[in-house]
Parts: sequence; C-alpha cells; structure tokens
Amino acid sequence: MASIETFQGLRPRLVSLAYRMLGSPSDAEDVVQEAWLRWQGVEEATVQSPSAWLSATVSRLCLDQLKSARVRREAYVGTWLPEPVATEKPIDRESISLAFLVLLERLTPVERAVYLLHQVFDYAHGEIAAALEMSDAAVRQTFHRAREHVALHRPRFAPSAEEHARVLAAFAQTVVQGNLAALQQLLADDATLWADGGGKVRGAATRAVHGSESVARFLAGLAPKLFVGVELAFEIREVNGWPALVVRGEGGVVAVMNIETDGQKIVAIRNVVNPDKLALPTVD
Repeated sequence: MASIETFQGLRPRLVSLAYRMLGSPSDAEDVVQEAWLRWQGVEEATVQSPSAWLSATVSRLCLDQLKSARVRREAYVGTWLPEPVATEKPIDRESISLAFLVLLERLTPVERAVYLLHQVFDYAHGEIAAALEMSDAAVRQTFHRAREHVALHRPRFAPSAEEHARVLAAFAQTVVQGNLAALQQLLADDATLWADGGGKVRGAATRAVHGSESVARFLAGLAPKLFVGVELAFEIREVNGWPALVVRGEGGVVAVMNIETDGQKIVAIRNVVNPDKLALPTVD
C-alpha cells in the first residue's frame, strides 16, 4: 500500500513543479491533491521510484489543466500574470521568478513540462519519455526547442538579491514620491510595465506600457491616486525568488510589484493588483 509518509516527503517538490507549470498555487494544490488520491491506489512496493511516479502523475494532470486554462486566459480582462507566491528557499530562484513563468507561457504545455522536468527537476530524458508517453527522440527534440526559446528570451537578473533589493528600494521611494525624473532615471530605455487587475481594479493598466518615459509617467500618475489620504504600508520581501515590493492596506495586501533588473536599470515591472491573486501562499 502507498504510504502517506512517502507522499508528504515529496509534496513540496510536487507543488513546486505544479506551480511552475500552472502559475497558480491553488491550481497546483488541486493537482497535487488529485495525485495523492491516485497514489493511494498504488502498491508502493511495485513502484521503482515514487518521486518519478508522482512527478509523472502531476505533470500529466497539469497538461490536462492547461487545456482549460488557456481558454480562461483568453477571456481574461487585461494582462494575465502568474499569481505571486512567497518563497523562502526556492529550489531554483530563476525558474520561479514571475518573469520566467511568463516566459514559460510562450512554450507549448508539453515543451514546458519537458523543460521543467529536465532542466529544473533533473529528470533524465528517458524518465520524462516514460512519464509523458513520448519517445526519447521526441523528448530530446522538444527539450531542444524549449531551451532555444528560453535562451532567446531569457529574463535579465541582477548579479545578486542584494543588488536587486537596492534597485527595488530606490524604485519604491520614487514611486511613492511620484518623482517623474527619478523614475525615468531608474528605467531602461526599453522598459515595459504590465499590470494584472483582472478587470477588478480601477486604474490598473489593461495593456502593456512601453518605454521609460511612458512607464515613468504612468507610475508618477499613480502616486496621487493611490497614496494620498490612504494608510498604506510598504515592505520588501522575497516573492517568487526575488525581493519584491508588497503594498498593504487596511484589508491586507493590495499590490505586489515585481521588477526585472540587471542590477543597474529596471527593464520590466510586473504589478499584480487583482485581489484574487494576493494571498501570497508559500511555494518553493
């Protein structure tokens, strides 16, 4: 009979995989719960590798989920961004970043599964082939395509979390002040801002804002709308593997602002304000 101890020992790894596949911690939890129900019907002594068996089950369940998720996201109001999660010791800081999860959205679901299983979770091509019912050759070809795409569009990261936090702190100060010139100075010329309000937050950008001047003007315009006469608290905490600006109001978190930076300039801002995405559950 399959043991709960084996499953619980692997559970954090399974949630990490499912979250990277789906971009939603609640959907990831649902998938892992379904994997647990299937695990209960297995004779563990006959399973050579419980980790491989459960990862394969989670991967296939995620692929099924992504079919319906794509339809939902096409009907989503404005920009869809992955739901932010608090991270303490992520197994791979780069692959859980919001920027990277957005990049994974450009891959096909199978490419995403193959890339994550091999590159992040260290499964061999043969194990992935068995898990996804593909040939070794197909897995290698799929991984090659995914790796090429990731390499071409890989997000820019600061040399360290400390450098990232330094740029973020300067950014937070200029946003609160509504300092247009200082904001533009922090932004790369080709900087882009995305906001995810899900159609539920007034003032949230429904389209990407491009260019340092346009982004700076948009953010400077937010200051008088958001910060005057409102009691807000700001903190920098680790979200999706990197320091992020978390804004809290009386009712809880109202925004999570995540930046992409090379340690000098900010090249992208992803601002999640959809209240349904601000619980900040912990995922590694």
